[in-house]
Amino acid sequence: MAYNTRGANAYRNVNVSSAVPYADSIQLIQMLFDGLMTSLADAEGHFARNDIKGKSDSIGRATKIIIGLQSALDFEKGQELATNLSELYDYCVRRLLKANIRNDVSGIHEVKGLMSEIKGAWALVPQLLDRNTSVPLAS
Repeated sequence: MAYNTRGANAYRNVNVSSAVPYADSIQLIQMLFDGLMTSLADAEGHFARNDIKGKSDSIGRATKIIIGLQSALDFEKGQELATNLSELYDYCVRRLLKANIRNDVSGIHEVKGLMSEIKGAWALVPQLLDRNTSVPLAS
């Protein structure tokens, strides 16, 4: 009986430990999206106040975050999804650059809308992982 308990505890520990890198990665991605949305909101505020330096700094921060998100993509595992996200991130970086150069706040609104959708999808990932890990194993 004690052997079965030790085995069950060991299994639980392995299961929890193996989930930690995924949780950390997901939390990091979510934090990047939070920072991105804050930078885009800041850029909108700087546009409204005609603060050119603040606008450029905020757009620069947002661009760096998007490039960071893009560099985190795993093309081997993600295949088509990773490719599509990479192309979307490329588009958003170009759109932010154009918005900054042309002083066009609509570019910020567009990127904010697109990234908000992706951020929302990432918010669902922990629930999907929980659902998958709670499925009983076949005996």
